[in-house]
Amino acid sequence: MKKQVIIGMLLLLVACKATNPSHTTGSDISSAQKPTISFTFDDGNTADMPGYTLEVWNTLLLKSLQKHNLKAILFSSGANKTDQKGKYVLQSWNDAGHRIANHTFTHPNFNSNKTTLENFEWELMMNDSIIKTYSNYLPLFRFPYLKEGNTAEKVNGFRLFMKEKGYRNGYVTIDASDWYVDSRLRERLKQNTKANVEAFKTFYIEHLYDRAQYYESLSYQLTNRHINHTILLHHNLAAALFLDDLIQYFKDKGWNVMDAEKAYADAIYQKQPTNIPAGESLIWALAKESGKFESTLRYPAEDSEYEKDKMDKLGL
Repeated sequence: MKKQVIIGMLLLLVACKATNPSHTTGSDISSAQKPTISFTFDDGNTADMPGYTLEVWNTLLLKSLQKHNLKAILFSSGANKTDQKGKYVLQSWNDAGHRIANHTFTHPNFNSNKTTLENFEWELMMNDSIIKTYSNYLPLFRFPYLKEGNTAEKVNGFRLFMKEKGYRNGYVTIDASDWYVDSRLRERLKQNTKANVEAFKTFYIEHLYDRAQYYESLSYQLTNRHINHTILLHHNLAAALFLDDLIQYFKDKGWNVMDAEKAYADAIYQKQPTNIPAGESLIWALAKESGKFESTLRYPAEDSEYEKDKMDKLGL
């Protein structure tokens, strides 16, 4: 009888190992064991681009998201959303099922001494009056330039204000310089609207994947798990032309992709780093707060200065 009990226990252990995701490999790996990314877009540009009208390039971007069955969040600034073109951008994203969130009215830098707490509160509310009329309105707020305040009074005051107004911080965990790649892409197309942009696409994808890997590694060191990432992209021509390939690249590299709103259910987004000045990527801020990564963290976390020489050498 004792021998039968021991054999039974051994069989049970084998069965447990067979069903434990930590022992699976390849395509059987559960989503929790893979890096996961979602896509968010800032600003809401309303300009025609070299070779592309607003309607054409905006539609290209939306079709890329649709192709991959993904829902994004557009963090819209409001100053350019009161005319026909601005309303078109918001309505097109809303009608495609994407969420519309807050990115201030005039896109000021909250770390500037010229931007007071009262000014910034007005920025949120003025833009809120525009975006709340859309059915996919979402009370998430993203700080322009990811700058969350340069004094304790401003940081704490605005966090309290957001809470009172029912807003949460629309953090990003993966920051990058896609806007800089886009600026150089547009300059090239201004010179020749038929220019070959394959090299720009390659740089765009490799740059964003490099930054994603960096913040994934940093977040794993901080949390000992794969979090649901939100990447900061901009509503621009580069995204319109290259997003489809970017999403596929992440998939090919073994990353999960998910809807942006669902990503914010991750507990990481409840964190509130205490750094002053406040801001940057949430992962950068948490790493800074920990005091364990001082030898590797750079400031600003992301900027054109880190990409300029690379693009110059490539002739981009």
